[in-house]
Amino acid sequence: MGDVIVIQFVTLDGVVSDPDGRGGTDHGGWAFRYGPEAVAGDKFRLGQRMERGVQLYGRRTWEHFAGLWPSRDGDYPRLMNAVPKRVATRTGIDATAWSNSAAIDGDPVAWAVDERTRRDVVVIGSLSLVRALACADVVDEYRLITFPTVLGRGDRLFADGPPADFRFTAAEPVGAATLTVLRRTR
Repeated sequence: MGDVIVIQFVTLDGVVSDPDGRGGTDHGGWAFRYGPEAVAGDKFRLGQRMERGVQLYGRRTWEHFAGLWPSRDGDYPRLMNAVPKRVATRTGIDATAWSNSAAIDGDPVAWAVDERTRRDVVVIGSLSLVRALACADVVDEYRLITFPTVLGRGDRLFADGPPADFRFTAAEPVGAATLTVLRRTR
């Protein structure tokens, strides 16, 4: 059995929107100001869980990543390109844009619940999808890279949704940021 694992870059005040600046917001690019050591490679410490699992994306995040990862080289880009990727979308995708990608037929929350009976489901970015999974109470773990930045505005990870209890299972420095792993208590 696997877990639904959400990975996110986040600010001290919980903002997850526009970490790389591509959204064009006046507060964008906050994660990438700290250099590549905070954002490159397996900073979320997923290791073999990533190799044996499946990645789940919303369409916009998948489209952005499909434009970046296929042309990159190295161990981590090879892993990102090799793992299976599924996309929650109503409009479809060009699955040839990024290897091992396919759209999900039907409800992505139901798909994630079913899929985690076989393997880990790693949700990358994709705030609308993350919120839907959280509201359905199916997120087992959050892995957050928290940057020492307060924005005061932007989309927050935990803006709405039902109450939930987690326990800290790890915290470690990652460049200028901190990786925090939180497991759901049931």
